[in-house]
Amino acid sequence: MHRQIQRTVLERFPAGGPRGSWPAEEYAAVQRTQGTPDAQVVMDLRTDQFLVVTHTEPE
Repeated sequence: MHRQIQRTVLERFPAGGPRGSWPAEEYAAVQRTQGTPDAQVVMDLRTDQFLVVTHTEPE
């Protein structure tokens, strides 16, 4: 049976941030140090936002 991994969005950041600023990456790094080891940044092209997400497998 195929298991689909679900994403949980922790935070959203606009793609047009100031040059040299990486707020989504910084937020994900903080989440990883605070106990969410799989926090990562993905781009949502539809909304032009960076999303910090975690992955969860349905039970």
